[in-house]
Amino acid sequence: MAENTKPTEALAMTIAEETTKTKKEVVGNTKSEKVNQVKNYASILSIITFVLSVVILASAIWLLYMKDYDCEKLLWLPRLQIGIGIGLIFVSLISNIAVLLRSRFPVPGFFLVMVPLIVMLTMGLALVGANKLESRRLMATPKWFREKVRHNDNWENIKSCIYNTGTCDDLVSRSLNLKAFDFSIKKLSPIEAGCCKPPSICQMEYVNATFWTKVEGAVDESQQQYSDCATWQNDQNILCYNCGSCRHGFVRVMESKWRNLGVLLILMGLLLIIAHISLFVMVMWEHYN
Repeated sequence: MAENTKPTEALAMTIAEETTKTKKEVVGNTKSEKVNQVKNYASILSIITFVLSVVILASAIWLLYMKDYDCEKLLWLPRLQIGIGIGLIFVSLISNIAVLLRSRFPVPGFFLVMVPLIVMLTMGLALVGANKLESRRLMATPKWFREKVRHNDNWENIKSCIYNTGTCDDLVSRSLNLKAFDFSIKKLSPIEAGCCKPPSICQMEYVNATFWTKVEGAVDESQQQYSDCATWQNDQNILCYNCGSCRHGFVRVMESKWRNLGVLLILMGLLLIIAHISLFVMVMWEHYN
C-alpha cells in the first residue's frame, strides 16, 4: 500500500508545480501586457508633446514676425514681444529634450521642463489680468497699461503717436457718405470711438465723423463728471485726444493683443504640464514594474 501512495504523491506534487508555473506565467504575461500598454500610452503622449512643442515653436515665429501696433514702440513692448518669442523657442526645445531623456534621466528631465513651463503659465496669467499675479511693474499687464496712460508725460507722447498714424483721417475718408444713423451703427475700433468722436453720452449732433455740434441742455451736470463732453473740440488737432475715453480706447487695444497672447501661454502651458506629468508617471511606473 505504501508503494502505491508514493506515485500518487509524486503525481500530486507534479500537478501542483505545473499549476504554480502556469500561474506565474499568467501573472508574467499580464505584467508584460500592462508594461506594453504603458509603453504604447507613453509613445502616444510623446507624440502629443512633440506636436504641442511644434505649435509653440510656430507661435514663437509668428510672434517674432507679427506687426507691432505703431504706438507700442513708445512703451518698449516690441522688445518684450521678441523676448517672449525667444522664450517660447527655448520652451519648445526643452520640451523635446525632456522627452528624449525620459528613459535614462526621467527625474532631471521632468524638473528641467517643468520650471520654464510654470514660468510660461505664470506669465500668461499675468497678461490676462489675474488679480494676484497682475502688477504695475510687470510689462503688458492691464494694470501696467492703465498706469502708463495715467501719467500725462507718457500720454502726450502716445497722443501724438495716435495723431500721426492718421487714424481719425482714415475714419473720415471711410465715412464721407454716411448719414447720422448709418454712422451710429458703424463698428469702430476702440481708438476711433474714443479719440475721433465725442462719447455717446454727450448726445452731440453728427455732421461728419470728426465734426459734431453741441446741443444745449442735452447733458446734465451729473453726466459731465469725467469732463469728456467739455474736452471735445472740432479742431482736427484736438478732437478727443485729451479725453479719458481716448486713453481707455488705447488701453483696450493694447490689452486685447496681449490678453490673446496670455491665453495662448496659459493654454499651451497647461497642456504641456499635463502631458509631461502623465509621461513622467508612466515612465516611473514602467521602471519600477
